[in-house]
Amino acid sequence: MIYRGAMCAAASVLAITIGAPALAQQAGLQVAVVDADTGAPVTDADLTIRDDDRSILRRARTDARGQVRLEPLPTGGGYIVAFAGSDAFAPAQSAPVALRSNHTRSITLRLAPADTAAIVVTASRTVTGINTVNAEISGSLTERELRDLPIEGRDVIGALVRLPNVVPSTGFFPESPVISINGANGLETNYLIDGLDNNENFLGGPKFPVPLGFTREVTVIANSYSVLYGRTPNGLVNYTTPSGSNEWQGEAYTLVRPGRPLDAASAFPRRDFSGNPVGESFERYQAGGAIGGPIVRDRTFFYANLEYTRDRNIQIVDAPALGVIENVTGNNQFILGSLRLDHRLSDDWTATLRANVGRVTIDRPGGGLGGGNVTFPSAGSTQDRFSTLVAGSISYAGPEWSYDGSVQFSRFRWDYGEARGGPGPQVAIRDQSGLTIGVVGHSGFVFDDLEESWQTVQRVQRRFGDHRISIGADLIHSRFALAGGGNPDGNYVVALTPAQLATLNEAGHGLDLTTGDVLGLNPQVIDYAVELRPATFGRDQNQLAFHVEDEWRLSPTLTATLGLRWDYDSLTALGGGGGDYDNVAPRLAVNFRPDARSSIRFGAGIFHGKLLYSVISDALQRSTTAPALLGQLGQLQSLGIIPAGVPLAPLTFDGNLAVSVPCVTASACPSPEAVQGLRDTATINEVRILNPDGYDNPYSLQLSAGYQYQLSDSITLGVDAIYSRSRNLVRLRDLNAPAPFTPNAAALTDANLALLRAQPDNAARFALAESLGLVRGQATADATRPVGLVPGGGRQITVSETEGRSLYRALNFRADKARGADDYAFTLVYTLGKLTNDTDDINFRASDANNFAADYSPSANDRRHVISAVGYLYPFDGFTVTAAGLFQSGQPINLVPDASIFGTQDLNGDGQSFGENFVGNSDRFPGASRNSGRLPWSTSIDLGVRYGLPIAFGRVELSADVFNVLNTNNESGFANAATTSNQVQFGGGAPFVQRNAGPPRQFQFGAAFKF
Repeated sequence: MIYRGAMCAAASVLAITIGAPALAQQAGLQVAVVDADTGAPVTDADLTIRDDDRSILRRARTDARGQVRLEPLPTGGGYIVAFAGSDAFAPAQSAPVALRSNHTRSITLRLAPADTAAIVVTASRTVTGINTVNAEISGSLTERELRDLPIEGRDVIGALVRLPNVVPSTGFFPESPVISINGANGLETNYLIDGLDNNENFLGGPKFPVPLGFTREVTVIANSYSVLYGRTPNGLVNYTTPSGSNEWQGEAYTLVRPGRPLDAASAFPRRDFSGNPVGESFERYQAGGAIGGPIVRDRTFFYANLEYTRDRNIQIVDAPALGVIENVTGNNQFILGSLRLDHRLSDDWTATLRANVGRVTIDRPGGGLGGGNVTFPSAGSTQDRFSTLVAGSISYAGPEWSYDGSVQFSRFRWDYGEARGGPGPQVAIRDQSGLTIGVVGHSGFVFDDLEESWQTVQRVQRRFGDHRISIGADLIHSRFALAGGGNPDGNYVVALTPAQLATLNEAGHGLDLTTGDVLGLNPQVIDYAVELRPATFGRDQNQLAFHVEDEWRLSPTLTATLGLRWDYDSLTALGGGGGDYDNVAPRLAVNFRPDARSSIRFGAGIFHGKLLYSVISDALQRSTTAPALLGQLGQLQSLGIIPAGVPLAPLTFDGNLAVSVPCVTASACPSPEAVQGLRDTATINEVRILNPDGYDNPYSLQLSAGYQYQLSDSITLGVDAIYSRSRNLVRLRDLNAPAPFTPNAAALTDANLALLRAQPDNAARFALAESLGLVRGQATADATRPVGLVPGGGRQITVSETEGRSLYRALNFRADKARGADDYAFTLVYTLGKLTNDTDDINFRASDANNFAADYSPSANDRRHVISAVGYLYPFDGFTVTAAGLFQSGQPINLVPDASIFGTQDLNGDGQSFGENFVGNSDRFPGASRNSGRLPWSTSIDLGVRYGLPIAFGRVELSADVFNVLNTNNESGFANAATTSNQVQFGGGAPFVQRNAGPPRQFQFGAAFKF
């Protein structure tokens, strides 16, 4: 059914696209022709711009500034710019130029006198060339660079850390995006395929994980980009896909990561592509292929890619008290299929159809990586990430005006915790000591999100003398539906007597132990929680953007681009403030070419982001319409905490609600249906509502200045300065926060610390710490809340507010050497940067009483120094050696309280927040500021070897990759979840405890047949 739906969407898109010139990806080429001796522009020079593989030929003559601009052009091929020669100048020809979607590439032909041999000018690329068009700060990896780089599992996104302003990310759940741009939250990054949206907008990661076989080029755009781009206050990742040609091309490959014993041993878990931990048993097997060629020569082409990945991981169910110490095997599967069709309707009109289908399944079979994990397979789960994208594009390139447009349908299904054992209760089993000895039954929760989106992008461009005016629109309509919450069949925590435990063991159930086997013993019940409203609900999101831009060529060497963009996000209309309609974003880019080998650029502008749908979804899912809560909101309004006149009922919603029901034994517990009557009387620790002040879209003020110099035909140098100040970032505020509390740090004497540690248990430690003024009990804190607790109401009444701020400053230094006629190439990037903020994530809350000013400090992804060095060596034909090093200064350490001292980690008594499941404990050790420490530098050097052997009509390529060749134990600098990071440590001089590490030395081997 899913594939049938994809085909229907493809047919609809194709009909819309070809039936009426609608929407498309944009690529352009700007050529400057200069006298090689004087640097003066050459006017009236006849040029041919051709793509021989696709039989595309354009002719143009340089204008009074010695320039030619062509757009839109199809992105699939490599374009050669040629000058046939004249009485004054010798012929010249560029190397093939690959184009990037939504970007104008620039090259310079330097013409020598007629009596001189022809000059072949290597086409400039965004990675190594000179940007002579605008102020965009970006970096790209071409198809050749990607295939030569050592990349684990052909995962393109992991290779982006080789580019400026990109680092591996500390995220806020295991599946968080693995990169951070400009040090910001990875969820703020906008992902695009051929310039069209590829974001799952619930949390912001990519929908379809674009594989290596369907990437012609990938670009990270960090700052000062065109009005074509938006919906992020930070950076973008844009994939340009390959296309077929008149020549048949393709590959079939296999890739394996064998794991141990070749891989180095490590005391810490590795991570798979989903971000979940795996052990030393982990293995990965991959296979796939691609083929491209003509359907109708010179007119219609196709390119298809299919890749399959299977991960294998063995875990241990270690439940000796239940007679079980057994292995269970989990298998992850990735099936990624892509197709692109290109058709020339005429010399002026071209059309493209693209489809991407991803089926990703992550297996959680129960057990764990070491001793002590007692989750049985029945309580395990699987995670599905199913993505479908179908896009159609069409473009027209005329002598005076051009048009391009696209329409895309996308569907993303994210079933985060599909229970392996089906519906039913979950039972966590404890022995008489209170130790959990087994978990059977359901996985205990539900999270099943569905997102369906339509996007349309249109742009018209016309030249008026020295002005190139473009007008466009970019509209996205998304529909969300989430089934979430706890277990409607109930989650039990039971305690077995020795006799009951002996009965279970005598039965010998092993891994087949069921909830019926346990509950049938009628055990004592410690806790019984039932999800009272297992409903599916959602809202629509409409994102509208209109933009106009004028590229004004003031002189042959000076171009100014002035743009204006307006964005609207319908999610901002929810809550009490109405919609955010004033997102007007002016942008300016100035590009000056003092000579043919250099460029100076300056950019300034406003860049607006979108709201993640989870901001609204959390306010629906974790809310209630109970009269008691409405009464609390009324009191908050009377106190002025909620603005007067805001209707209160629309701020609430009948969301999910799990209620704990007192019962002594299993047989005495009421049925889930009988618990429904408690919905309006249960006191909830944290209720979330829509913000009565409303929402604003995040935005940033970005400034940049850069200089590029082409030292030789193969070496380019560059430096960029970046400033980005962001506002309206999302964070959590407790409308019913208790009064501020400052621990009595003077009481932390050596004698008192020793006395606190000597107490027999945490309750005694807490009592002593409270008497010393180091902690405050929850009851004491609750007494200071503006509104008291009532049955059916909430202790914390939280809202997502858009008041956060950040500041990023950076200097980038870059040197690139293309291969040219030499046997080597390299890229060297150094970034000196700093990011400070008062929120790292949508679930971030202040450590005390909404005092965010006290938490303004370095971001979790802040790194002051980052060095990326990649070298390519080509000693003989078909043989490539690539060494890639990444050297990063350490990430911040957040010092938190130790319960072995204070008896708790909640020093101020404000209670646990739902969001702390993702961002770590928000309280700090007394006297410590947020992120006040630093981890050591990280070093990772990877090595890749490729050898291609000609055979028949193609070649066989063998590959070997070694990651972390030096087997460095890195404590930071790798993609990681915040809650398991080494960045959370106990304060007060406690010894450093390493909880995680970057990957140890690992091996990967591959073989491919390419033609």
